[in-house]
Amino acid sequence: MEILKYPLPEQWAGILKRPVLETESLFDTVRTIIEKVRTGGDRALLEYASTFDKVNLESLAVTGSELKEAEAGVSIELKSALRMALRNIEVFHSAQRFEGKKIGTTDGVACWQKAVAIEKVGLYVPGGTAPLFSTVLMLAVPAKIAGCKEIVLCTPPDKQGKIHPAILFAAGLAGVSKIFKAGGAQAIAAMAYGTESIPKVYKIFGPGNQYVTAAKQLVGLREVAVDMPAGPSEVEVLADETANPVFVAADMLSQAEHGADSQAVLVTTSEELLKEVGYEIERQLGCLKRRDIAEASLRNSKLILVRDMDEAMELTNVYAPEHLIIETENYMELAQRVTNAGSVFLGHFTPESAGDYASGTNHTLPTNGYAKAYSGVSLDSFIKKITFQEIQRRGIVLLGPAIEVMAAGEELDAHKNAVTVRLKEINRK
Repeated sequence: MEILKYPLPEQWAGILKRPVLETESLFDTVRTIIEKVRTGGDRALLEYASTFDKVNLESLAVTGSELKEAEAGVSIELKSALRMALRNIEVFHSAQRFEGKKIGTTDGVACWQKAVAIEKVGLYVPGGTAPLFSTVLMLAVPAKIAGCKEIVLCTPPDKQGKIHPAILFAAGLAGVSKIFKAGGAQAIAAMAYGTESIPKVYKIFGPGNQYVTAAKQLVGLREVAVDMPAGPSEVEVLADETANPVFVAADMLSQAEHGADSQAVLVTTSEELLKEVGYEIERQLGCLKRRDIAEASLRNSKLILVRDMDEAMELTNVYAPEHLIIETENYMELAQRVTNAGSVFLGHFTPESAGDYASGTNHTLPTNGYAKAYSGVSLDSFIKKITFQEIQRRGIVLLGPAIEVMAAGEELDAHKNAVTVRLKEINRK
C-alpha cells in the first residue's frame, strides 16, 4: 500500500486514480462476441460455454429439478440468513414506492405522473471467484416489488455445468422468472437481442468483469437500457483518532478481497491511526483465504494523512467512492457534508459488509467516480414514470395564447394551429 502524507489538492486526481482497464480497448473483441450471439443465438452461447467456461452444456435453461436439488444443497443457516436479508431489502425498497400527485398548474390544467414497471428485465450475476448470491437478492427483490412481469437471470455455470446452489435458491426466493447458464459478454448480448431460449429484455442490471462492462456499454448504445457504468469495487474509510484500527483494517480488507483490481483507501487526520491500520492490515491479511487477491488489491490501495476534516471531506467528495465508511466521533455531522458517494456507512459499528448483504440497502452501486452523477440501484431503477395531462375548456383558454406565441416564436406553425383550432371552436359557442 502507498502511504501519502498531506498531499496537495493539485495532486489528488493523480493519487486517487482507480486501477481500471479502459474498456474501449476491449470493444473489438466484445463486438465480435455480441455479433456472434445476435446471429447464432443459443448455438453461439453453447460454443462460448465450451470455450470460456470449459463445459459442454446440453441446454441453457435451469430446470425445476435443478432448483429442487439446489435447495437441498443450501444449509439451514444460509437459508435463514438469506430470508432475513430478503426481508430487510423488501422493507427498505418497498418504502421507495412512488406516489404520483395530480397537480393543477393553471386553472383547468392538471398534470401528473404514473409509475409503471419495466416489463422485462435481465439480471447478470457473475461467477468468477465467488458465488454472488447476494447480488441476486439486490436485483431481483426490487424488480419484484416494482412489478416487472419477466425477470431473467443469467449466470455462468461451473465446469460440471452447475450453478452454485445458493444462487439458485436466492433466485427462487426472490421470484426470478427464468434462469440461464450463460456468462460474460455473451450473456449480456443474449439478453439484449434475445435467443431461442433467452428472452430479449428492456433493461440489464448487474456487475461483471471488464468484458461484461464493455458489452453493457455497447448494447446500451441502441438495443437496451443498462443500470449504470461499473468497474472494480472500491471503499474509502474516513477516520479520526477515535476509530478502532482493527475495524478500519477489516473494512479495507473486506473490499480488497473482492478482486485484484479493487481499491481500498483510508483518509485520516491521525498519523497514529494510519500507522496502526498499516500494521493491522498485515496481521489480518495472513488469516484470509483470498490472501493473494487481497494482496494484489492492496497494491492499488492508499493510506492518506490529511490536515483536518475539512480537507478530508473535500478529498472524499473528489474521490466519490462507491462505498464510504465514516468512522469518526462526529460522523453524523460529516454525513451531512457528503455530496458524492454510492452508499455511506456511519459510525464504528456499521461495516460495509452489512450493506453488501443484509441491512436492506442495495449494494449495486456506481464505481470509478460515477457516484458524482449516478445513484445506486433502487426501486426507481425498475420503473419508468409516464406523465399525464388533462386540459379542460377553461384551461386551454387560459394557456392557449401562451402556447401560440411560443410556437410562432419557434416557427412551428402546426404546433400553433393545434391550439388555434380549439380556441376558434370554443369562441364559436
